[in-house]
Amino acid sequence: MDEEIVLCAASSYERKFYLNPEFEALPESIRQELQIMCVLYTEDVGGVLLVVYDEEGNLELKVDHTEDDFAFDEIGSVLKIKELQQTKQDLFEALELFFKVFYLGEEIEQERESECY
Repeated sequence: MDEEIVLCAASSYERKFYLNPEFEALPESIRQELQIMCVLYTEDVGGVLLVVYDEEGNLELKVDHTEDDFAFDEIGSVLKIKELQQTKQDLFEALELFFKVFYLGEEIEQERESECY
């Protein structure tokens, strides 16, 4: 695997949310949380928000906008991405673990279980 895989995306231009059909197995609550996060982002700052996995299974938030979109809030976008990385850290870590186990076939370290005791 040498390219990114899109988990989901939202566009303020088309006013649509997209969830990659490969991830339909995610719990409904996770899918809804992703949709709300992406749609609120695009409503707030405009443009397009992509949530993608890189080849190592790390989650990245990518932003795009058309050159003639003068309503796009560049500064607000940077601040909003930082805010999402902090407030949604647990969600993003869980999604990375899900991807690494089910798509990359990695083993989960046993030390995670022992931390619970």
